[in-house]
Amino acid sequence: MSSIEETIAAMARDARQAARVVARSATEVKNAALRSMAAEIARSAEAIRAENEKDVRAALRAGLPAAMVDRLTVNAATLAGMAAGLEEVAGMPDPVGSCGPSWVRPNGLQIARMRIPLGVIGIIYESRPNVTVDAAGLCLKAGNAVLLRGGSEALNSNRALAAVIGRALEAAGLPSTAVQVVPVAERAAVNALLQQEESVDLIIPRGGEELIRFVVASSKIPVLKHYKGVCHVYVDEGADPAMAEAVCFNAKVQRPGVCNAMETLLVHRSEAARFLPAMAARFAAAGVELRGCPETLRILPGIVPATEADWPAEFLDLILAVKVVAGMEEAIAHIAAYGSCHTEAIVTRDYERARRFVREVDSSVVLVNASTRFNDGSQLGLGAEIGISTSKLHAFGPMGLEELTTTKFVVFGSGQIRL
Repeated sequence: MSSIEETIAAMARDARQAARVVARSATEVKNAALRSMAAEIARSAEAIRAENEKDVRAALRAGLPAAMVDRLTVNAATLAGMAAGLEEVAGMPDPVGSCGPSWVRPNGLQIARMRIPLGVIGIIYESRPNVTVDAAGLCLKAGNAVLLRGGSEALNSNRALAAVIGRALEAAGLPSTAVQVVPVAERAAVNALLQQEESVDLIIPRGGEELIRFVVASSKIPVLKHYKGVCHVYVDEGADPAMAEAVCFNAKVQRPGVCNAMETLLVHRSEAARFLPAMAARFAAAGVELRGCPETLRILPGIVPATEADWPAEFLDLILAVKVVAGMEEAIAHIAAYGSCHTEAIVTRDYERARRFVREVDSSVVLVNASTRFNDGSQLGLGAEIGISTSKLHAFGPMGLEELTTTKFVVFGSGQIRL
């Protein structure tokens, strides 16, 4: 076994031991640890930023894209956001130990389901040091231990944050090994982490499609994933044009580089000639490149012809595929063929068609008369989230505290035996 494999295996074993302690810790203890983390971040701000500056300088020397450098950079606002996020999680209800409805069997056994931690979670992610803190806080509140493997470009930042988090855990009487950052940059560390099936219960990758596919292909541990967000808005027959325009503009333009931005616009044939020219003018003013089907090109002759590769594309940019459809049947079929089970929306005045769309479209969040940008834990009232799952086992959609737990059956009897 190499030294990297030995290091990761030892970290995983330590995390398993720590998980047992955290799982039985009182809510007050976990909340104290979270608030201690927030305070320690404020006290250690200068040291954290000094380590982050090393990463930023190295990223600039390496010629990393400006967007990645921006995500990597930690400033005063970033640190304040980290601390505020931890305080928010501390104020949220603790899911651990809560029980759902109970029922009594004819033999008198009382049955219920109780929420319990998942155990040890491994999170593999890129660039963003704030993910280190967000993931640590959420996993801890849900009673789990966590192994964090950030991108090599953020190694100094993440080591500094790990030290801060460790001090805060110990101050609250919890093992510092409940939150560990993989301390090496080599990719072999990722491979080693993905083999720790005896100690790690779940892997959550956060990053681009290439990273997630690599993790899924290499892991011996169950993986919660979303490969990409190919999100659609369908403008239905008779839709309010002003509402449709506002929803579509927000879904594409408000923040185009994220997974819940609209990538394909579907428009009912009866609305296309009225709706598309005004919508296209507004998109053009915002710098959006439209790529249209043949029917769209007849209405908007100056746009780029769409190719087959555009329909399943996650552009993450000011580029939008546009297709005119005969009706809801074709819209739903298109989503089924090219969507990624992430986020879909319909703009409609018709209640029954809205209900059908909600019922038949297979995505983690389906919206009626609202932007796809609302597929976000905080926007849906979950508080902080650890990511959006397009898997269905065991979570589907934004993953908040409850999704970082599972359930077990608890049974209360009075001496019953099975005959």
